[in-house]
Amino acid sequence: MTSTRTIIRMNDAAKRLMGWKEGDVVPYCAYCETRALREGEERCFLLANDGKIPYFSSKMPKVGQYMVNVEMSNVLMYEEADEKYYLLVIRDRTLKEKEDAAKLSKKILHRLTEAREVEHKRLSQELHDGVGQALYSVAIAMDNLSMSIEDEELATYLKEVRQELGKAMEDVKFYSQSLRPKSLDALGLMPTIEALLQSIRQKMPSLNIRLETNCYDRLTPIAEINIYRVVQEATHNMMKYAQATEALVQFEKDPFGLQIIIEDNGIGFHVEQEKDGLGLLHIGERISQLRGKTIIQSEIGIGTKITMYVPKHQLVGDDDDEYIDRG
Repeated sequence: MTSTRTIIRMNDAAKRLMGWKEGDVVPYCAYCETRALREGEERCFLLANDGKIPYFSSKMPKVGQYMVNVEMSNVLMYEEADEKYYLLVIRDRTLKEKEDAAKLSKKILHRLTEAREVEHKRLSQELHDGVGQALYSVAIAMDNLSMSIEDEELATYLKEVRQELGKAMEDVKFYSQSLRPKSLDALGLMPTIEALLQSIRQKMPSLNIRLETNCYDRLTPIAEINIYRVVQEATHNMMKYAQATEALVQFEKDPFGLQIIIEDNGIGFHVEQEKDGLGLLHIGERISQLRGKTIIQSEIGIGTKITMYVPKHQLVGDDDDEYIDRG
């Protein structure tokens, strides 16, 4: 463009982005349109600074449409007679802003998950050490009391109350484990997964569920809890809906990351019809938080297979959450 911002030549990308054509005058951006000027100063901020500003961002009018957020820079190419010719470079920031928003959204979700798990851990501890221990003390007192009661009717009533108390203690233990398994912090992911599968075997003897793994190292806390929750959600859905007799939970670690496969020989379902279900969405979201990918396959009468892959840097603490461009 010339010093009067008349377009002499422009490439196809600029034409598609802004809708201008050769011979048009480049309009002032939103910043230049309203900025305060010194006497005799050029209104165009880039021209006024004669190439000393590497780039700056503002909104630029697009032909026939709204203002577009762009990044601009210019350089003096050559002078001829009394005219100067500049190269104006315009970059669309819309895509970058969407990418930054997506990264920020994932980071917020990551932090919310961490905060939620910290709260779950606290509540689990309170249930176990507070309510659980209090109920245990009451149970001991009732057991001691029952040995000194001779009235048969009262003894029978006390026995029934003691049984109900035992159920309440089991419920507290179950809820404590559901909130945050203590073994996850103490022993790691694989022992906790095995404990989860063992509880499934006890509840559903007809289901032969196996664990295969070559992953025995401790992972980052956020990776362990997210992967555990994924297995917990998938196996819960399996128990509730699949009517399976055989199931496999497989962890396969390679030099680049960790593959997790959960499959069964159940009744299957139509993936497209159920893909927006909360269970499947939660699985995908948790793996996505670890920069991973999820593939869900199912066939009616054949079974279901969930395949997930988490990259290595999310497993060993090389987290890149802080790469968001602050612009």
